[in-house]
Amino acid sequence: MRRREFLKLSTGSAIATVVRANVAEAQVALAKIKHVVVLMLENRSFDNLLGRLYPKSESFDGLSGSEFNLDLAGRPVPVNNLPGTSVDVMTTPDPNPGERWIDINEQLFGVTEPPPGAVPQMSGFVQNYLKQTKRPSDRYDAKRIMHYFTPEQVPVISQLAKQFAVSDRWFASSPTQTWPNRFFMHTGTANGYVNNSPPHFPYMMPTIFDRLKAMDPVNGWRIYFHDVAQAQTLARLWSIRSHFARYSKFQDDAREGRLPAYTFIEPDYLSFIGSQNDQHPPTSVAAGERLIADVYNSLRQGPAWTSTLLIIIFDEHGGCYDHVPPPAAVAPSRTATIPFNFDRYGVRVPAVFVSPYIRQGLVLRPPGATPFDHTSILAMLRKRFELGLPLSERDAAAPSVEAVLTLAEPTNMGPERIDPLPVQTVVGPAQARADTPVLTDLQASLVDLVRNLPDPGQEDAQIRRLQTSPPTVAAAQAATPAEAGAIIDRNVRRFMGES
Repeated sequence: MRRREFLKLSTGSAIATVVRANVAEAQVALAKIKHVVVLMLENRSFDNLLGRLYPKSESFDGLSGSEFNLDLAGRPVPVNNLPGTSVDVMTTPDPNPGERWIDINEQLFGVTEPPPGAVPQMSGFVQNYLKQTKRPSDRYDAKRIMHYFTPEQVPVISQLAKQFAVSDRWFASSPTQTWPNRFFMHTGTANGYVNNSPPHFPYMMPTIFDRLKAMDPVNGWRIYFHDVAQAQTLARLWSIRSHFARYSKFQDDAREGRLPAYTFIEPDYLSFIGSQNDQHPPTSVAAGERLIADVYNSLRQGPAWTSTLLIIIFDEHGGCYDHVPPPAAVAPSRTATIPFNFDRYGVRVPAVFVSPYIRQGLVLRPPGATPFDHTSILAMLRKRFELGLPLSERDAAAPSVEAVLTLAEPTNMGPERIDPLPVQTVVGPAQARADTPVLTDLQASLVDLVRNLPDPGQEDAQIRRLQTSPPTVAAAQAATPAEAGAIIDRNVRRFMGES
């Protein structure tokens, strides 16, 4: 009988012990899961948020405290922690690190053009951070990019990781920006696109949502969002926009037992519209903690809790330091793409699993050498809901995650409620920037997204228009935050038929 290995850590002990879980039992538990909920946040590495969750050991690959990078003068900059929960601490790193493909190359290899077959040394995070020039007046402090949070500073995600399960072998699908990694989450591929921009509308890749719609046209899936859904880039979803809903509807649906088979939640990306809570630097991690707590509380207090699996992940590391080299990956297509064939994973990111079917304190690892990445969720969804063949070569090779369900019955109910730390309201560097004329690359790309959304009833015409004359330049970088906020709010409301 096949078995998979799990690593269990006592939350009060520094020693990990190996626990073996029966795969057949996990599949029995998976059949009892009727609702899979994924919350994908932004731009934090595993070491940055969870590297100190447990002491480093063979059973938990966290930080020892001896890790370091060299600065531009060759001086060592060790990993470090800024104490407390002030605005200055909770918005670290500030300013925003580099996160484009060429930046990540330097972070991993120390050079922007690594030779074929090079092994990442995780040595260039500091030097890349110190080279950022988007905001020349800012002070790029080397120790900020090597900063990690303690469990006391991020108690919500830490408590859930200890109460249920965490994986220290989950990597972003690609060493690139937000859009490519979120495309992998939804489609199993980035279709050859290495950065958020320039835009390549219309994005026509087949999605997991197509499969879920075929399974259940009404309640197969729903995407809940705050200000804008990055998933609205996917043109195949434009004609079924009724499956997009504001986050407030998720709160109602969870508490009233109306969730679909698959729920995907997008955070608030824009501080100049609402209360940004995506944890994208320099957004306060406390705001993201509040969102995580609200998602958990809404599910925990709803009638479907004992048939729900919540997965909390991050799309990419966003420039934040991690010490584990990403391994080689299966390219999503047999047709090579340039300049990058997507045959390497991105940096390790947090992945936390929450369900009454999960034994307390698990550290989830895959059964073989292939690590988990975002397409592991696609593999699990296809298995659970019988959704057919893989979407790409990547999710065909991805290890599925259902073995995290180690309990035959839903006996680990978890706390009835989790309360986050208060979000500091004192105006600090991150908040003050809302009035300055610079957007992050992600925010600029979202402006480009909404400019290309079709009016209701014009989906096919817009696709034909974009196929004939695709946009080639991302113009949103010139917009001020106030202008960007107005554009996004107006166009999303129009797309959703809200005004």
